[in-house]
Amino acid sequence: MSTTTPLNGRQAAAAPETGPGYDVRHTLPLRVEVVRQFRRRRTLVAFGILLVLPWILVAAFKIGGDPGPDGIPSLVDVATSSALNFALFALFVSVGFLLVVAVALFCGDTVASEAGWSSLRYLLAAPVPRARLLRQKLIVALGYAAVAVVSLPLMSLVAGTVAFGWGSVELPTGGSVPVSTAVGRMGIIVGYALVSQLVVAALAFLLSVTTDSPLGAVGGAVGLVIVSNILDAVTALGDWRDFLPTHWMYSWMDALQPQIQWTGMAKGTAISLTYALVLFALAFRRFRTRDIVS
Repeated sequence: MSTTTPLNGRQAAAAPETGPGYDVRHTLPLRVEVVRQFRRRRTLVAFGILLVLPWILVAAFKIGGDPGPDGIPSLVDVATSSALNFALFALFVSVGFLLVVAVALFCGDTVASEAGWSSLRYLLAAPVPRARLLRQKLIVALGYAAVAVVSLPLMSLVAGTVAFGWGSVELPTGGSVPVSTAVGRMGIIVGYALVSQLVVAALAFLLSVTTDSPLGAVGGAVGLVIVSNILDAVTALGDWRDFLPTHWMYSWMDALQPQIQWTGMAKGTAISLTYALVLFALAFRRFRTRDIVS
């Protein structure tokens, strides 16, 4: 009966990494990892949901009719005013959960799935240095996560143009933003949405290098985001809520004011980047010393 000997950090460092034709820069090329990630069923399912959702929302509005005010001005009241309004509404209803799941899926599955399939040990034995393996996987995972976040508003613009036409952004509180200005504001909003999801990506990636269960890594990241949202609703915490990673997630709505308010987005960017850098550093440190048994 054969046994599996764990490959620990010290052994990996002592393993020979030179030989005829060996070049560390040629190990695990990005294009190989991109193709490997793309062929996974979760990638196709995730993008399928994100690309179909805008059309489902269009169908819902067509069946239910134009939304009416419900007492509190919100983006749903003006969702059918134009394609840009519809894209903003789709982003609003998705950024707190659906996009969180998509980002957590790409970043939480990337390493844990290799361990679950018992292929991680063989990748390291190629030999691929641990730091390079993790870096390549992180770059590809972040790339797919970014495409996922951007694909939703882009497809929403397409669906909104077909269903509601092109025009200025109507604000829920009254007034409008012309198309020439609104397009630039949309770019700022999508850019901020990408930055705010970095916390989710970093947390999922840390859990991915800690556990052999992809479901545990993805579910753990999503669960902690949900806990953060619950704590954010506890007003008794006062200013302590400012340090929660999800507190500033919707600060992009400040870009819909007649004059952009940058304070919330600046604070949210600082919090997101700080958490992300710390969590990514912990992920690399954890993987460097982790015993690889699968």
